[in-house]
Amino acid sequence: MDHGLVSRRSLLAGAAGALAAPQLAAAQGARVLKFVPQADLAVLDPIWTQAYVTRNHALMVFDTLYGIDANFVATEQMVHSHSTEDGGKTWTLVLRAGQRWHDGERVLGRDCVASLRRWAARDSFGQTLMALTDELSAPDDSSIRFRLKRPFPLLPDALGKAGSNIAAMMPERLARTDPFKQITEMVGSGPYRFKADERTAGSLVVYERNPDYIARANGRPSFTSGPKNAHFDRVEWHVMPDASTAAAALQTGEVDWWESPTPDLLPLLRRNHDIVARVQDPTGYLGNLRFNQLQPPFDNPALRRAVVGAVSQQDYITAAAGTDPAAFRTGVGYFCPGAPMASDAGMQALTGPRDLERVKREIAASGYKGERVVVPVPTDFPSLKALGDVGADLFRKIGLNVDYQASDWGTMLQRVAKTDPVDQGGWSAFHTFWSGLDQLNPAVHAYLRGNGRDAARGWPTSPRLEALRDDWLAATSLEAQKAIAVDIQTQAFIDVPYVPLGQYLAATAYRRDLVDVLGGFALFWNVRRSL
Repeated sequence: MDHGLVSRRSLLAGAAGALAAPQLAAAQGARVLKFVPQADLAVLDPIWTQAYVTRNHALMVFDTLYGIDANFVATEQMVHSHSTEDGGKTWTLVLRAGQRWHDGERVLGRDCVASLRRWAARDSFGQTLMALTDELSAPDDSSIRFRLKRPFPLLPDALGKAGSNIAAMMPERLARTDPFKQITEMVGSGPYRFKADERTAGSLVVYERNPDYIARANGRPSFTSGPKNAHFDRVEWHVMPDASTAAAALQTGEVDWWESPTPDLLPLLRRNHDIVARVQDPTGYLGNLRFNQLQPPFDNPALRRAVVGAVSQQDYITAAAGTDPAAFRTGVGYFCPGAPMASDAGMQALTGPRDLERVKREIAASGYKGERVVVPVPTDFPSLKALGDVGADLFRKIGLNVDYQASDWGTMLQRVAKTDPVDQGGWSAFHTFWSGLDQLNPAVHAYLRGNGRDAARGWPTSPRLEALRDDWLAATSLEAQKAIAVDIQTQAFIDVPYVPLGQYLAATAYRRDLVDVLGGFALFWNVRRSL
């Protein structure tokens, strides 16, 4: 044997391997998307919680019957087509053929019926739809039927809503779980599969492309509607509570996308030519101070109204969004700014001069007796921590007996789900953000419900708000809806289900080689890497 030939062959093979290694690494990197979420994925069940990090996770794993496009128009997603009869009181939805759950079983009509019932038990829009439903059934394996008490043209909007809670479709065996108990087995029919075996709490969440997913054959990707083509074999969520660490990882290319950069680091990221930083959701995030109305002291509407007089939206929103005037708005009421339902009704309560001494007198007159006010604040969620810190400080200034309860985001989610008194682990008030998408109108606005224990956490009771919402849903013109929305906002300043804290136009940041990133929020189909 010619050892020289062997040596030359070995050398050539080694050189070829060395040249191929970067190409292989690049190819593998092209198939993996590394993402930094706004917070850890503490809860997997999108019905049990309204947390957006859970909603974003759920849209990878679970599909929905309808999607919503960038103009907020509902279009068929899992549904192939629908028809109406009896003057719009009977809807028949026909499922797309070939859809399967991640466990290989066929998607059936009865699976979707069970999923809809579970969703509707927790979601505000879903509750409305079911209250109007005489019968929800699956006439056969490939269809779903609603028989309604009266026509309800918003049915596709309800089933396709992109805000929390989404109407996530899952197998009947999971959908039969009590909606007030969490499911932990993630079996959907969406474009990605959840890798439970690779999940590390507080650190890593992994998804793999679902090879059996059949995207819609028509339409174009727009928000949550159209074909959901997954171009990455693997999506990794790397949880990084430290903002500086996340910013450094994005700049060096260790990660591809940081969902929610902190305002102080955005100028640095924008100076990097390899990074795109932009506002993904034009409706922004609306800050909320939410009260627990089942327990003292905020079961007292006079005390809630007194607190409104102390709130400075400027103080709250700049703490979370920074001082760049392009990143926030004040003078924000109970509906998303710029939306048709927004108005200035009752806004003097928030925009008038702030007088803390007057507020103290009103608090005393309300009958407040120094009860402990438990304020849970997540230390690992920067924007919410900023709101919580401002709120706790304000409460102290106006004489409330504040008990500041710092925790991680997951623990806080568990706590604010409790209806118990504070001495049994309950809470009094917390701060959060809702997407403007979830506060566009009374149909989707969960925090304007006044249906007591069936309402979102905080559980306010307001027969007047409920009656006005019913009137809005029955209105037949935009002008009539706008007039009712004025009455709703006026009543909200009387009942104070929560206090609006301003609008944050949050930016997202990603490496420039990511292209076709959809608008709205973090969505993982359509996006691909340009090589």
